[in-house]
Amino acid sequence: MKQSDDAGLMNNYFDPNSMCTEEDFRLRFQMRRHVFERLLCDVQQVNPYFQQKRDRAARPNFSPHQKVTVALRMMAYGSPADSMDETHGMFESTCLNTVQEFCDTIVQLYKDEYLRQPNQEDMNQLIHKAEERGFSGMIGSLDYMHWDWKNCRIG
Repeated sequence: MKQSDDAGLMNNYFDPNSMCTEEDFRLRFQMRRHVFERLLCDVQQVNPYFQQKRDRAARPNFSPHQKVTVALRMMAYGSPADSMDETHGMFESTCLNTVQEFCDTIVQLYKDEYLRQPNQEDMNQLIHKAEERGFSGMIGSLDYMHWDWKNCRIG
C-alpha cells in the first residue's frame, strides 16, 4: 500500500507531467511548490528519518514526500493522525512520530532565521505593514479585546 500511495502522490502533485497546476498545489499544500521542495530537501539533509529507507522485506518504506506531506497536512488542516491511514496509508503512530520529527527538524533548521525575537528592523516592518492595513498601534496590543466585533454575540 505504501508504494501505491507514494506513486499517487507523486503522480498527482510532483511529477513534471502532473495535472496539478501551481495554483492547485498552493491551494492544496498552503505553500508554493518550490517552498515545499526546499523544506523537503532541507529536512532530508538534516534528519535521516526523512530519507527513503527499506523495510525488513526490502520494500521501500514511506517516501520523504509522503512524510513531509502528512506532517504538513496534519498541521495545516488539523487532520487527525488516524485519518492519514485512509489517505496516505500511514498508521496513527507513524503519523505522530512523523509530525514530531518534522517539527523538531524545522526548529533545528530555521530557529536562528525565523524563530527568534524580532529585532528593531523586523518591528519597523511589522509596524509599517500594520499601519498600511489600518492596524496602527498593533504592537503591544495583540489581543484586540477593545474592538467591537460585528459578528460576535458575546457582550
